[in-house]
Amino acid sequence: MRIVGVATDSKVYSVYIKQGIINECGKIINKLYTGKKVGIVTDSNVNRLYGKKLKAIIEEEGYEPFIVEFEAGENSKCLNSLENICSRLLEGGITRGDLIVAFGGGVAGDLGGFAASVLLRGIRYIQVPTTLIAQVDSSIGGKVGINLKEGKNLMGSFYQPEAVIIDPEFLKTLDEKYIADGMGEVIKYACIKDEGIFKLLEDGNNIISLPIIDDIIEKCCNIKAELVRDDEKDNGARMLLNFGHTFGHAIEKYYDYSRYSHGEAVALGMIHITSKAEAMGLTQEGTLDSMINLLKKYNLPYVLPPMDKTRLKDYILIDKKARGDNINLILLKKIGEAYIHNIKKDEIDIWL
Repeated sequence: MRIVGVATDSKVYSVYIKQGIINECGKIINKLYTGKKVGIVTDSNVNRLYGKKLKAIIEEEGYEPFIVEFEAGENSKCLNSLENICSRLLEGGITRGDLIVAFGGGVAGDLGGFAASVLLRGIRYIQVPTTLIAQVDSSIGGKVGINLKEGKNLMGSFYQPEAVIIDPEFLKTLDEKYIADGMGEVIKYACIKDEGIFKLLEDGNNIISLPIIDDIIEKCCNIKAELVRDDEKDNGARMLLNFGHTFGHAIEKYYDYSRYSHGEAVALGMIHITSKAEAMGLTQEGTLDSMINLLKKYNLPYVLPPMDKTRLKDYILIDKKARGDNINLILLKKIGEAYIHNIKKDEIDIWL
């Protein structure tokens, strides 16, 4: 088993990474929680594939788990779903002393974690991510929340889990589209902090094969743990994780979360910002070509579609990365080294 420690100002916890660890989920919970009720928040797809199994595994340890299902998809990350989930958790008998399990991809983690952070003013929870994008990124660091009609992730909390339990075997049932989705975030990590990962991806063929995927998940988790340790509330170094996200979130919203997955939109955002930065001499020459070649290899988009710049600008300016009259853009000096580039809001037009 691989264990990554996450230490923040508000909580210290472990990320457990192991093939087949889902079967040990009840035992891990038993080390963290002495109550009875366990509310499992999961989407319709994950529930169909794994809901009964996880429920039975937790029951074996003497707990009383119950499942709260929501419809799979990004459009469920909304106020209506949050209210419904909270109501059903209460109907299941959850109290402030009990435990919630956010079980699924990034949407389940965000929704389940946000419900845990606000219901009864805070209930402990754990993350059990089942997609690559959630295992390498969204399940760690305590960012939870929902989308509003104005944009992505505009309502949320910083609320750290008690533990994160990562079983790479879940990836075997993912469609290729969702593997590519996760690779968008993996490539982001390589670009901002680890040229070694970038070279490994360039040289590798079947990235989901063992033990390569375990190594990659662990490396990404360690990078995020390091940044979260130093900057839990996203006011400094943690912002490096937003590489590609300023434009990526705007692209997702532009197409109402239907044309591009999160990882695909981040890939497009990374290419767009790097093309501008390299042309301005802010990024090492040749970086863009290296990124394009890698995105091609992992079936990620790299050509930005035609979009109305006024609409795109509106989405960017309301994004949470805007601070007062400024916007923090994340740029690369070169592969493996990122930095924060602060601009005035009225300068955004030259980056569109």
